[in-house]
Amino acid sequence: MQLTIKNLTKTYGEKVVLKDIDFTFEEGKIYGLIGRNGAGKTTFFNCLNEDVEIDKGEVILSNEYGENKLTTEDIGYVISTPTVPEFLTGKEFLTFFLEINKDKIKEEKSIEEYFDLVKINKEDQDKLLKEYSHGMKNKMQMLINFIANPKVLLLDEPLTSLDVVVQEEMKQLLKNMKKGHILIFSTHILEIALDLCDEIVILNNKKLELIEKNHLNTKKYKDKIIENLKDEKND
Repeated sequence: MQLTIKNLTKTYGEKVVLKDIDFTFEEGKIYGLIGRNGAGKTTFFNCLNEDVEIDKGEVILSNEYGENKLTTEDIGYVISTPTVPEFLTGKEFLTFFLEINKDKIKEEKSIEEYFDLVKINKEDQDKLLKEYSHGMKNKMQMLINFIANPKVLLLDEPLTSLDVVVQEEMKQLLKNMKKGHILIFSTHILEIALDLCDEIVILNNKKLELIEKNHLNTKKYKDKIIENLKDEKND
């Protein structure tokens, strides 16, 4: 499976945010999308998710059976500030979500098994979601995307503001999810991307550029990424 971006351009008034992007993402990998704050990472995700209309270009999802335009049905979207129905308990929300998505679930698990995936204990399962910490809400958001099993998962700064323990739990969940999926993980924190991702993509000067990872974690490699970010021109 491949996600192919062809000539994607997005402007807001006279400001060009993304320009003639051509790029292909492949199944089974976590891509780290690196860029400064304000570089256009969220705009890029919003274009893929059809939250904003693109000015030019197309986005194609293909596999051995053919190719089709990417649709919102193909996408899961995890945002840095999770939104959950705070009037429900964790268990009520998960039960409701499982019921409305039962046709999509290939391998059904018990409620407890799903909660175990994101390490939410029994006591917290019966709490209202409004009482959950930011990290726990993020876990619930990640869990429902795991259950929905989208072909493409967009993750917009999902580990920001999480403590180290929750970060590591979320990283492991994402690594377990990547088989058979395309994961695109945006962040402005280089160390997180290097630790988690299989490929590093720079959003630089309104385009996407793949940075070779032949010498992962070497100073030369990191310096190359930082140099690309410094060269970025915010119009």
